[in-house]
Amino acid sequence: MKKFDKERLLLAVAGPVIALVVAVALTSVVLIASGKNPIEPYSIMFEQATFSDIQVLIINQASLYYIAALAVAIGFRMNLFNIGVDGQYQLAAMMAAVVGAHASLPAVLQVPLLLLTAVLTGAFWSGIAGVLKVTRGVSEVVATIMLNAIATSLIAYFWLPSVFGVKVGNNNTTGEMHESGWIPGFDMGDAGEIYGLVVLAALLGIGYWVVLNRTRFGFDLRASGASETAAAASGVNPKRMVLTAMLISGGLAGLAGLPILLGDSHTYSLNFPTGIGFLGIGIALLGRNNPTGIAFAALLWAWLDKASPELDFHGYDKEIAVIMQGLIVIAVVVSYEAVREWGLRRQQRRVGAELAAGHVLGATSDNSIQKEVAGR
Repeated sequence: MKKFDKERLLLAVAGPVIALVVAVALTSVVLIASGKNPIEPYSIMFEQATFSDIQVLIINQASLYYIAALAVAIGFRMNLFNIGVDGQYQLAAMMAAVVGAHASLPAVLQVPLLLLTAVLTGAFWSGIAGVLKVTRGVSEVVATIMLNAIATSLIAYFWLPSVFGVKVGNNNTTGEMHESGWIPGFDMGDAGEIYGLVVLAALLGIGYWVVLNRTRFGFDLRASGASETAAAASGVNPKRMVLTAMLISGGLAGLAGLPILLGDSHTYSLNFPTGIGFLGIGIALLGRNNPTGIAFAALLWAWLDKASPELDFHGYDKEIAVIMQGLIVIAVVVSYEAVREWGLRRQQRRVGAELAAGHVLGATSDNSIQKEVAGR
């Protein structure tokens, strides 16, 4: 491996490692300050990860986190902050649940219909922010935050019995979806069932890497994110790329809730998980917008979620995991900036050394020529 490649790998790994170490250290300080053992909670959570049923829960939860983080990462690569992933995936999941409850087609048609419904709903909702940005210069952060609030209100409206809502006790639901839209999972025996759409999450990660690193569109996307001026000079339309990136990000976000919708709940109700879009931001940051890094970050987040409830039975607050997640996000930002500065300094020193070596080589060459001329 070349020296340059080794340095790039070192920089890619250093940020997440530093962030995790700092988060663990600060969480331990919090535990000590509250009079708790700073080591035992981690050993309890690590022990939970050895149980097969917890492993299934972690994989299932990570599939939702992974898709949401990919949606955020697409925006990041374009220098866009799509903070509306949460609203996009919730609205998309509800619309898919509504279609699944009212349309009854053969499975070979029903499943693609539900996937397409979710993608188009998410893309439409994020596209509103994209259009506002390219036509009126409205910040995508402000627009998506407002759209999150509007999505919440729309969901509440759709839950009305006079619209699409079906009351089940005190729970608001969209009614159970037809079985042709259910996606069977992988039976793990007593451990439970892994969602079938875990496969889709993996395929999306592969597609994300291929498109960004092996296609002209991916190059244009990354170039536009790095410098709109330079991209425009090379013939790329930055505004079109902004809108396209927002549409793709929203389309991916629309799929984030489908693993649990089509694989477990089969309805959209008050019990449907929320906040996944916001967690996707931290996961994308920790994974450095790399599909492999995001996968490990999603598994880490899911482990913290699913292993932490056991802490209640040992005299610890399960909110320790929430504290750790928050500290990871803060540590990620700080550590990445520190690693970036360190990388720049190393690069400057290397360039300076190469220039100095070139100067010495040039001077030596000049002296040789002068001696040869003098000898003649």
